Amino acid sequence: MAWFKKNKDAGNKKVKVPEGLWVKCNSCKEIIYRQEVDRNLKVCPKCNYHFRISAKERISLLTDSESFAEIGQDLVSKDPLSFKDQIAYKDRLKESRKKTSVNDAATAGDALIDGRPAVIVVLDFSFMGGSMGSVVGEKFVLAAEKAAAEKVPFISVASSGGARMHEGIISLMQMAKTSAAVARYKEWGVPYLSILADPTFGGVSASFAMLGDIIIAEPKSLIGFAGPRVIEQTIKQQLPDNFQTAEFLLEHGMIDMIVSRKDLKNTISRLLSLTSANSGSGQAKT
Repeated sequence: MAWFKKNKDAGNKKVKVPEGLWVKCNSCKEIIYRQEVDRNLKVCPKCNYHFRISAKERISLLTDSESFAEIGQDLVSKDPLSFKDQIAYKDRLKESRKKTSVNDAATAGDALIDGRPAVIVVLDFSFMGGSMGSVVGEKFVLAAEKAAAEKVPFISVASSGGARMHEGIISLMQMAKTSAAVARYKEWGVPYLSILADPTFGGVSASFAMLGDIIIAEPKSLIGFAGPRVIEQTIKQQLPDNFQTAEFLLEHGMIDMIVSRKDLKNTISRLLSLTSANSGSGQAKT
């Protein structure tokens, strides 16, 4: 019968699922409705894993609405070594700029956090793994100098694989450059807050990321210098299961606290209210 054939055909019809509707958690491996993750500030509702977010999203999360004023936005990386692996470095830069709509891995500027002025610099892992090249180092220094000149708190958010190999020794020099900027800033007695997001590794963790007066990490963030496989091969010992996690570092005194993303702005605001009252006297310490 005609109606029977129609029902049979309807049962065999495939339903198209829109691409990007679901997301797999990197920690618990659960498949989760993407909108549910987005509503939860891109935190897994099953296991509290914090997904990576862009610099723009991070700034929106931490600062008061429409208070952020960017500095150094026109700075762009050069290609001092004419570096090429699978593709040329200059082509990688073009691809990353098109993908992320930012000129480099760091975004810096001044803003208000619950009405309190501060200067903030944020690394974006989606731009070449948040790697630190000459522009990232320069933006960090510009931000630190601006914070020192205005005697306001300085905040950095790291999410990076380390120094950018495509710029060779120039990228490694940014470790010393950013560390020196932190040291000069601290002469004014104004607090420097360092926030570590997943992942923070290499030359970034070995420089400004671990120099904060207060160091905060998001839950389950991976933080270290070299990868665990390299360390195991070097020391000839098996590492603990939770090695290089934020929880392991807190237990061993390497960071000061672990704060969930939803509580991060309020925590920073409280810390600024506690630490800024007696800082910034207008003269550097001698």
